[in-house]
Amino acid sequence: MKIITRLDELNISEKTAIAIGKFDGIHLGHKKLLKLILDQKQDGLKATVFTFEPSPEEFFVGHPVKQLFTRNEKRKAFEAMGIDILVEFPLNVQTAATPPEDFVKNILVEDLKADYIAAGCDVSFGDKGRGDQHLLKSMSRELGFELCLIDKVMLDGEEVSSTRVRNQVADGNIPMAKRLLGSDYSISGIVEHGNHLGSTIGVPTVNVLPPVGKLLPPFGVYSSIVVVGDRTFKGMTNIGRKPTVSSNNQVGVETYIYDFDEDVYGKFIEVKLCEFKRPEMKFESVEKLKAQMKKDIEDIR
Repeated sequence: MKIITRLDELNISEKTAIAIGKFDGIHLGHKKLLKLILDQKQDGLKATVFTFEPSPEEFFVGHPVKQLFTRNEKRKAFEAMGIDILVEFPLNVQTAATPPEDFVKNILVEDLKADYIAAGCDVSFGDKGRGDQHLLKSMSRELGFELCLIDKVMLDGEEVSSTRVRNQVADGNIPMAKRLLGSDYSISGIVEHGNHLGSTIGVPTVNVLPPVGKLLPPFGVYSSIVVVGDRTFKGMTNIGRKPTVSSNNQVGVETYIYDFDEDVYGKFIEVKLCEFKRPEMKFESVEKLKAQMKKDIEDIR
């Protein structure tokens, strides 16, 4: 997958099918949009995702916003789907002020060779967000690209949106977040060395530091699925600060992997959350923590 992050990289030689969106979380609505451009590959078009970096939400509020998918997680997901080109359009004061007509004509059609464009009916782009579905419709006739606009996807009578998914994750309703996403909500990263307490009490765990900017659910214990390479295992995951044994307030994702005894330090793993089991707690002693961990392991098994 080709990744474009700079304006001087926008010149594409082959015709493309472009999906425009923020794509935070890549939920069911996003997947419907992405299927449209992936289907165009059979006609020889390059499936292209056009998104913004930083996200418009983060750029316009002026401070970091916790994301469902980090930049790297989105890249991995798009590549796994079969996307050919990912444009992470640099959003700044100058580019945000681009007249929407120039955005379509110069960037999408001339630079990126758009032959097909897919977007939601609420699409917004260009200076002051003046670019919308009506402008795309009129310019598709003028410039000769095919346009497909989709309505919001509904689930249980409500719109599927990144905000709705975020609310479910923040509330710890992981099964509902999974339904909205159409896939597991996961946290991934390189396995780090911890304090090795788990090994000393007979409950070895693997530790991942969540990426900066990643939205985490409430601190506590979750059932999980752990992906190590091309293998999957059942797991028990604690998200939080480990108040019984740690005083540095660092947030970690610590997972006990069932029926697993390999050394994975320095390796990349993905922890797919399944269900919230109990909140994080501070115990009076390490022995009481050990007893609770063993109970959690058996309950989740």
